[in-house]
Amino acid sequence: MTFEKYEDRIRAQKRDGEQRVNQYSPYCDLIYYNSSIHPELSLAMRILKPRKPSHICVTTHGWHMSIPAFTYMDTPHEDGDYLIIEVDMRGRAFSEGKPDCNGWELLDVIDAVNYVRKHYTECIIDPEVVYFEGGSGGGGNAYAIIGKFPDFFAAATAMCGITDYTLWYEQDELGEFRDELDVWIGFPPQTNAEAYQSRSGLALLDNVLTPLFIAHGETDIRVPAQHARIYMERVQELGMQERVSYLELEGVGTREHWGNAKEEQMRQMRELSEQNRRKYKVPIEISGSGVFKVAGYLITKEFSVILDSLDKVAQVTYDLEQNEFKVTGEQVEGYTIVRHIRNR
Repeated sequence: MTFEKYEDRIRAQKRDGEQRVNQYSPYCDLIYYNSSIHPELSLAMRILKPRKPSHICVTTHGWHMSIPAFTYMDTPHEDGDYLIIEVDMRGRAFSEGKPDCNGWELLDVIDAVNYVRKHYTECIIDPEVVYFEGGSGGGGNAYAIIGKFPDFFAAATAMCGITDYTLWYEQDELGEFRDELDVWIGFPPQTNAEAYQSRSGLALLDNVLTPLFIAHGETDIRVPAQHARIYMERVQELGMQERVSYLELEGVGTREHWGNAKEEQMRQMRELSEQNRRKYKVPIEISGSGVFKVAGYLITKEFSVILDSLDKVAQVTYDLEQNEFKVTGEQVEGYTIVRHIRNR
């Protein structure tokens, strides 16, 4: 995969004046679709089509970035072994709405995949096998999305990602991320610690069923390697080392995530990420009974739990055979449970 898109070097300009019309070419499309939770919102994604039918790999951009503009392509992209979906997060250059830092913007990713499953069948080998890859802000998305959708992704890659948004808020010496966190979440962590927990992949690690490959630069300034390290400490406590692997790139990281990186280090990262995908080509299924953490919402193939606020965290104990669900949480006042009907 190409990692340049995760460097977060630019703040893309909003494209409000442009007509929202789908654009097509042999190997690249720009597609608009609607949010399933907020149908009035028009969202955007860029689709890079493979040279032959393949698996789906979906990605999100860096914190301050957006997807690239439409480019007419008459040859396959360099990662032509995948149908790549580049999702423009809500409120960015091409998409309507307001960013909410791992809130409903993660459901937008799922909506994008479901659109592609329906409209690009000729490009897909198995619609049930979907991979996720993200870096920087997209890496923060990776940690959270596999916790909020525990059976959706067959494998995932998180690079230089945020695992704890309270920690990141405190580490932001320049204030280049705090200003958006205050707006996108709605307040600083001192005011509502649970709202920051509900967006943090670290808090959802107990839910993770997706095989995850993590990479982080040892000396990264903007997202310190401490984020990956504390995540891996918790992985070891839970005995999940077979499901989660970590590569720390020695001496890598300045104010650019891959600053000082040697080509050999980047090659190793690419290979390990690809190995994690190639190793896992089977859809994930949750157990018939168990416990999940609910951070604003939890969506599985079998059922969904939607809390009355994205800023709250709860726990659901479930038994599918008995159709029993119990939701508990100190701050939870209301919630909705939906049992899904599946075609087996």
